[in-house]
Amino acid sequence: MTEKRQKRMAVVNDFSGFGRCSLMVSVPIISAMKIQCCAMPTAVLSNHTGYDDFFFDDYTDKMRPYYEKWQKLGLHFDGIYTGFLGSVRQVAIVEEFIGCFAEKDTAIIVDPVMGDNGRPYATIDKALCEELRKLIPLSSILTPNLTEACLLSGAAYHDTPFSEKELMEIADRLRTAGARYLVITGITDGEDICDFVSCPDGTCELLRQPISGTPHAGTGDVFASVIAADAVNGVNFVDSVKKASAFVGQAIRLSDQLHIPSTDGVCFEEILCTL
Repeated sequence: MTEKRQKRMAVVNDFSGFGRCSLMVSVPIISAMKIQCCAMPTAVLSNHTGYDDFFFDDYTDKMRPYYEKWQKLGLHFDGIYTGFLGSVRQVAIVEEFIGCFAEKDTAIIVDPVMGDNGRPYATIDKALCEELRKLIPLSSILTPNLTEACLLSGAAYHDTPFSEKELMEIADRLRTAGARYLVITGITDGEDICDFVSCPDGTCELLRQPISGTPHAGTGDVFASVIAADAVNGVNFVDSVKKASAFVGQAIRLSDQLHIPSTDGVCFEEILCTL
């Protein structure tokens, strides 16, 4: 009889003390989904960079010594989830980390935090974009938003709605680069917000739901955290995308009702028990 044990996930992302994003989102969500969440910070911030002022401590030089202690402890991870990586060096360290800890059945979720609304973030230059592409073939699941999918695939971004044919072409490019399970998020089409799902067998599906309300910071982190935990728990990918999208939508609606500023993220804590 196989001994039952709790599943464990390593999450490589920044720690922003205020603003409901990155590790401050992933740790409670993944824990609520009955997985031990083990955080490896890429940076420590007082609050995320969407605010006018913030404290920032780059953790790049500490990342390798940090995970080497995990190696000495002989830790095993059922999942590895990577989020914001701010430099070429950090991507290289994450590649090493995956090489050290990933086993045959380890779910590797890559959320390539690179930009939004058609624009890359200030930290994302051509060199970093090229390095981030190296994580695609290492991933079990890739969760870019539409801007990030364009940056990774080399497709041109435009403000008019993307057709399903265009989305399929982007997905094909990312599959050629090594992506297996893929969801492109944040696709606006009229009154709907859509997720484009692509699976290893080549099947694709555009999932729609009505736009929930005001855009809030950190919703991509909420979405990817649910996807990551579901992957480790063996949930069907399409069902997981629907679940994550519905959870984000509910959190947005509740946050608008409570008049939470968009920079403060979404009050997912109010509905965490539903996961």
